[in-house]
Amino acid sequence: MTIAAGTDDNRQRWARFWLIACLGVLAVQILAQHFMGRLWICECGYVKLWEGIVKSSGNSQHISDWYTPSHIIHGFLFYGLGHLALRGKPLSARLFLATVIESAWEIAENTPMVINRYRSATISLDYFGDSILNSTMDTLAMATGFLLASRLPVALTVVIAIVLELFTAWTVRDNLTLNVLMLVWPLDAVKGWQAGL
Repeated sequence: MTIAAGTDDNRQRWARFWLIACLGVLAVQILAQHFMGRLWICECGYVKLWEGIVKSSGNSQHISDWYTPSHIIHGFLFYGLGHLALRGKPLSARLFLATVIESAWEIAENTPMVINRYRSATISLDYFGDSILNSTMDTLAMATGFLLASRLPVALTVVIAIVLELFTAWTVRDNLTLNVLMLVWPLDAVKGWQAGL
């Protein structure tokens, strides 16, 4: 009985350690973006729960927007990666790996090189980077997706990802798949369709 209790205590200590490490990574992301000169909130001076207009100066500046589903899907994908790469490790350690990857992307995404790539290769002509608030919420959306994937059956997780991709493609002509495609291998036909031409 004592051994089992000790094992549970050990698991809880490690879970706390990895969760604190996740918060540490998020703090590094926030500080890095602050020192990169990113704005804390939208230049407009207020915070909205939802920014529904993709081609607006408020996109990627508020708590959530049409790219939030992409970050939830990141969480689904990173859960799968963690399951493969850290098989047998606690969920909190796999969440740490996911947080490191997402935070690294959020920092890279807000560098001049990637911002300029978005502006030249995608329909995001008015993209000037994320606010720190939006970037932080993107990482939390990823963590939400990760935790959902840890609880839901794989088939349901895949269905949700497909529905989110199709819905955002239909609604705003963009999604995670198109975003990656246009960053890596821009196609004029896709760019024209996204622009409504």
